[in-house]
Amino acid sequence: MRALYLTHPQVRIDAAIPVPLWGLSDLGRARTEAFVTRGVVPDGAIIFSSRETKALQMAELIAAAAGTPVLADHEMGENDRSATGFLPPALFEETADRFFAFPQQSIEGWERAIDAQARIVSTIRTACASVPANGVAVFCGHGAVGTLLKCRLGNRRISREEDQGHIGAPGGGNGFVFDLAAKQLLTDWTPMEEVTPDWFA
Repeated sequence: MRALYLTHPQVRIDAAIPVPLWGLSDLGRARTEAFVTRGVVPDGAIIFSSRETKALQMAELIAAAAGTPVLADHEMGENDRSATGFLPPALFEETADRFFAFPQQSIEGWERAIDAQARIVSTIRTACASVPANGVAVFCGHGAVGTLLKCRLGNRRISREEDQGHIGAPGGGNGFVFDLAAKQLLTDWTPMEEVTPDWFA
């Protein structure tokens, strides 16, 4: 079974609102709507999502076109950064660099990368087990845990060089296809504008 992991695109940043409650920006919503309009995801696809607002908003648009409900799971959420809350962009990037560089350490109280990786891999495995052998699954999530999942699927060490910001489009909205049963990573991060229906063939 092939599955697509897709990260939410651009968000509306507001330091006064908890990060998990941030929604898509106008650009992020427009990119998602354009993705849906291209008919990439087949009818009947099973749509899984993080419970964070930005991922749910993307998932709801995709699921409406596929004619299926969204199956949301808190365990698909981004790495827990609540210890620091909102960080200015430069400080966030520096902290994220350390998160990936020292995966067995808690950086500034953040969830450890190895723990976030174990969580997302377990959650994806459980979800995939519920999808029929000939079914299609789309996971709507986040960049950091998506990168950790990709590292495990590709048998690669945890590194920020594997992050979507280094390989895909800036601002999020990237995806990769994988076959969990075969333990295969089938593509690398690719902007959602370049994901095509034949990825599911």
